[in-house]
Amino acid sequence: MTKFMFSRLLQSAMVLWIVYTATFWLLMATPGNPFVGEKQPPPAVLHALAKRYGLNHPWHAYWAYPWRAITHGDLGPTISYQSWTVLDIIRQTMPVSVALGSMALLLALWIGVLLGTISAVFKGRWPDAFTAALSIAGISVPSFVAGSMLLLFFSVYFSWLPPGGWGRFSQLILPAFTLALGFLAYIARLTRSTMLDTLSADFVRTAKAKGASPLRVVAHHAGANIAAPILAYLGPAAAAILTGSFVVEKIFDIPGMGQNFVNACINKDIPLVLGITMVYTVLIVVFNLLVDVLCARADPRIALR
Repeated sequence: MTKFMFSRLLQSAMVLWIVYTATFWLLMATPGNPFVGEKQPPPAVLHALAKRYGLNHPWHAYWAYPWRAITHGDLGPTISYQSWTVLDIIRQTMPVSVALGSMALLLALWIGVLLGTISAVFKGRWPDAFTAALSIAGISVPSFVAGSMLLLFFSVYFSWLPPGGWGRFSQLILPAFTLALGFLAYIARLTRSTMLDTLSADFVRTAKAKGASPLRVVAHHAGANIAAPILAYLGPAAAAILTGSFVVEKIFDIPGMGQNFVNACINKDIPLVLGITMVYTVLIVVFNLLVDVLCARADPRIALR
């Protein structure tokens, strides 16, 4: 276990450095000047602004940014938002994105496992066909199309739910379901295939022969064996939900990190893009590490190597 954790920490450090390097130099190569707006400032002003944000010498900025973040916990000031630092924006918007992503992941997990189990139990009947149709739609339709359709149906036509914003539980339902739809569909198909294989296993037939009820067979005997593949998928799913929230937050006008990331990319706010990118990368690395450990705990046959 100690060797595994040490190895993964080294891999995580390499991943963080590669992501930082690629993001930094892609931003520097992007055309445009973040300090030029509707009016062209004088060259002396542009030089002073570039020096203030450490962008006048790219190689110096490349090494100074991570050193300042590690030693002082400072991600620097933002270019787009005066008197705000990158850390201030992340502290204010990260709870919103985490709440939205957590709700979406819980919806995808609960509904996906339920639909997949029902589909496997009623194989070849209408619940199976309904789950298959929903899965195809969830995987095929992009999140911005699904979000627009849900807005049109539930907010414009029937006025059942608010079209956007943040602060009430009703404002969380549409964006969370939009974000969860694709992952819900995949979890449902994964649960169905795993459950079908498990229900045909010898120990399930033995449990039925001993008089176990169908509910106990599905929930206790077969249900325990679908945990490992679903847990293995939750790591990439959590990462994709975090990055997928960029579009959803923009559609539903949610003040999370995703919307600030999109605005920072448009304005070429290099410090803000770097800060949000590294925060998301750290979360993804941590999620994948937790999933590996949980999979090993759920299934003793999986070795931590």
